[in-house]
Amino acid sequence: MTTSPSPSPPGPGVLDAALDRAFGHPSGLLGRLGGKLMAVSNAATEHRVVDLARLEPDETVLVIGPGPGIGLDAASKLAGEVIGVEPSPQMRDLCTDRCGDRAEVRAGSAAQTGCADASADVVLTVNNVQLWEDRAAGFAELFRVLRPGGRLLLSAHEKWLPVTRHQLADEAAAAGFTDLQTWTWDPPGFAPLAAQLRAVKPS
Repeated sequence: MTTSPSPSPPGPGVLDAALDRAFGHPSGLLGRLGGKLMAVSNAATEHRVVDLARLEPDETVLVIGPGPGIGLDAASKLAGEVIGVEPSPQMRDLCTDRCGDRAEVRAGSAAQTGCADASADVVLTVNNVQLWEDRAAGFAELFRVLRPGGRLLLSAHEKWLPVTRHQLADEAAAAGFTDLQTWTWDPPGFAPLAAQLRAVKPS
């Protein structure tokens, strides 16, 4: 009698790839499932960042990496114009389903927003900075698209940041941002501690 070896559990590479398809660069069925989970787990932080931004009806807001569109939707009910820049087609579909014509959703990234110079009053981004391939390019692009006096609000799970929140603030300062503030916020429920940052483009 011959026996077959027991199947080995998936290796770290397989698990990493699956997590990336679900959350990092959402695609396919895993991406849609990841989007639904993100809509629940990130909701409190998304609303917190929108509240902190104190959006006005005449402002243009750019949301970087809106994922399933919770923050994009909240911003679109307060600001005059809202644009979501999202690389994942699955997440863009979820944003469009959620926001309808209240927000423009386009392909892009922090480093390539497709926005004109000095065209946004506010930039918001939640749990996305850890995915930027080039943070210096991302901060430089966001500085470029903000109007003088425009503000950036950023939040990310602190344990997943590639650098400390203070180093992140230094990187934003190197791009030209001023009035930098950084702190942590403990979301309700089981979401990890959030590192948050506020910065301003000088007038």
